Amino acid sequence: MGTSIDTLINAISNSDLKKIAEKVKQKIRISDKEGIILFEKGSLSFVGVLANFIRERLHGDTTYFNRNFHIEPTNVCVFSCKFCSYSRLYAKKEEGWELSIDQMLDIVKTYDGKPITEVHIVGGVHPKMNMAYFIELMQKIKAHRPGLHVKAFTAVELDYMFRKAKLSVEEGMKQLHEAGLDSLPGGGAEIFSPEIREQIAADKVDANGWLQIHETAHNLGMHTNATMLYGHIEKYEHRIDHMRRLRELQDKTGGFNTFIPLKFRNQDNDMSYVSESTITEDMRLYAIARIYLDNFPHLKAYWPMLGRENAQLSLSFGVNDIDGTIDDSTKIYSMAGSEEQTPAMTTEQLVTLIKQVKRKPVERDTLYNVVKDYTLEQFEETFAAAQLN
Repeated sequence: MGTSIDTLINAISNSDLKKIAEKVKQKIRISDKEGIILFEKGSLSFVGVLANFIRERLHGDTTYFNRNFHIEPTNVCVFSCKFCSYSRLYAKKEEGWELSIDQMLDIVKTYDGKPITEVHIVGGVHPKMNMAYFIELMQKIKAHRPGLHVKAFTAVELDYMFRKAKLSVEEGMKQLHEAGLDSLPGGGAEIFSPEIREQIAADKVDANGWLQIHETAHNLGMHTNATMLYGHIEKYEHRIDHMRRLRELQDKTGGFNTFIPLKFRNQDNDMSYVSESTITEDMRLYAIARIYLDNFPHLKAYWPMLGRENAQLSLSFGVNDIDGTIDDSTKIYSMAGSEEQTPAMTTEQLVTLIKQVKRKPVERDTLYNVVKDYTLEQFEETFAAAQLN
């Protein structure tokens, strides 16, 4: 690991890039200006070596995944984000779906006896699915399966719930936590910059509101994730501004588990005219995020969004987590045109995917406690590889 970064430092002629590489080697935080320099001047191979150095310094070859499934209560939504291919406006709710509490509980029950550790609940912002509705849902899930970790509700959903219930963020978060909410996903962050947010998601909670909800969760002892929607109309400085705000909150609370870059997809939405980012730019983004976010323990590639081969590739660009089995229980990215139209992988497939790129597969729970190390586990690898392909 040391040899590759020393070789890079000796070989690079650009003084700005050389200084950044030295900082990475010495565990010194890079500045916002240096983050932008990486986007403007850092080649894929340069940022890749630095990001992989950090990844291996933190985690070695360990690559995490979990056994999870998603519940999407509805895709009916009061908001009209221009990048969204998933939601249907409330005025056209007949075009979408709405699940009852019993229907969602039935989904949970289909996993009885299976070693699932997490249910991930996110969806559209439906005016009739309020605090009381979701409190009842979580109480019933916990009554049925107390050990199942409930990771639920984006800050966008929570902001709407709290305002509708006339509760402060602190009161609302406390009630949901007591009802069974264990952690928050990172969705709804999009891009924090007001000038970009105004153009793509003007009517949802702003950056300060998103950050306040996550800070409140951290103060209650909950962990959360963070995302960034990239590859649309934002510029490099907007990406760095977004990550800076996350880095500052992490300095303050230490409550973020992982950062998940989310690639803009242009199928069937109001931004279909915007070209999608290339795989080269995707990998550069992952690498620079790993370099800049020095206080985030984990960097996740969401494989249903990227596709399986690209998720494998990301493991060389700073990523140490590729999410979970999913079990074909999310439509958010398949409806936007991602490679994965039926996003489900067995544990054997995930383990094989990780092993194929010489990394160490480790099953985790939501909080990154090790459930099982699969390094020495022998599967029918030929069969699993065939399924992957």
